[in-house]
Amino acid sequence: MADLEERALAAIQAEREGVLQSELWKILSIDSRKCSRVVKKLVDEGRIERIEHKGDGIKTYRLRAKEQALRPDLILAGGEIIPCIACDQECVVEECHLLVDWIYQLAIDEAQK
Repeated sequence: MADLEERALAAIQAEREGVLQSELWKILSIDSRKCSRVVKKLVDEGRIERIEHKGDGIKTYRLRAKEQALRPDLILAGGEIIPCIACDQECVVEECHLLVDWIYQLAIDEAQK
């Protein structure tokens, strides 16, 4: 079921405005009851939100992914924040020694996990 939940979340995140629940079960090739259980679990976990939607006289829900809090580990390496955040230099990214050093540190951190 976890794989199905991840597939559902990925489908919802892929659309900026979200996905209608009445379409999600078709995208996932599952029945509507199973889709409802997956949606309920994602809502209960706080990963998506359900917004009532009426179209062509039919009531359904628009499912949208909730924005996740930024994970600090994604911008930290060796205790240092990625240098590009506060950088005011005009540079070529591929040639920036500060960024290259930071990426090496990130690789070292990953290897030590």
